[in-house]
Amino acid sequence: MTPSLNPGAFFPQTLQNVVSQQGDFDLQWIVIDGGSRDGTIELLQSTRDSRLAWISGPDSGQSAAINKGLAMANGDVVAWLNCDDLYQPGALAAVADEFSRNPDAQWLVGGCDLIDKVSRPVRGGVTRYKQRRLRSFSFKALLRMNMISQPAVFWRREFGTGVGTLDESLHWTMDYDLWLRMAQRCQPLILDRLLASFRVHGASKSRGGGRPQFQEGYRVACRYAQADPLGRLAHRLNVERIVWAYHAMRLIGK
Repeated sequence: MTPSLNPGAFFPQTLQNVVSQQGDFDLQWIVIDGGSRDGTIELLQSTRDSRLAWISGPDSGQSAAINKGLAMANGDVVAWLNCDDLYQPGALAAVADEFSRNPDAQWLVGGCDLIDKVSRPVRGGVTRYKQRRLRSFSFKALLRMNMISQPAVFWRREFGTGVGTLDESLHWTMDYDLWLRMAQRCQPLILDRLLASFRVHGASKSRGGGRPQFQEGYRVACRYAQADPLGRLAHRLNVERIVWAYHAMRLIGK
């Protein structure tokens, strides 16, 4: 599913990207629009694809829209993709195949690169670093740093129902809170290939590097690390390291 509110110039590419995914799976794509006035509604109205369902109207924010969309889904495997991000070619087919071959797997995490406003890969070092951290994934490691990229996460719908909905009180890190609840229950299936692209641009909500965003993530980690003071300290140190790394990248124009 996809939440949207005046997504602007990137949404037509996202729309085409999703409906062009092919493979041995049934696609249900639900767009929950918050009342866009930028041509998004007209674009949705003109898209003749029975796999697309959408509604539009005021809501209380991104997390509320995602929760609404996930509640409407009826497939075995669910995920959300924001309106400026993309799936890699063949991503949904690869995910469907992995879940078919691993019937006990409840959630899956793949790689995700970063792209700019014209879809060129950027910040390759960040992508490679997260992929290395994913290969040694554990709940303890996740408490210390969120190495999971939201567009590259998929889970069985029934598992998600048991884990619970997104925390709508969180502004940036509702996904991190969800991953921690999932990881408390079981390890994800790690797929060592790129599944998605996260777009970095000036208007994006989570373009990276903002201290308040990472401080919120630290508070979320503390919810689950009450008995792990070293884990909380490690996360706090990682906040400083990551914030300064993004600051340095901005200074050199990356």
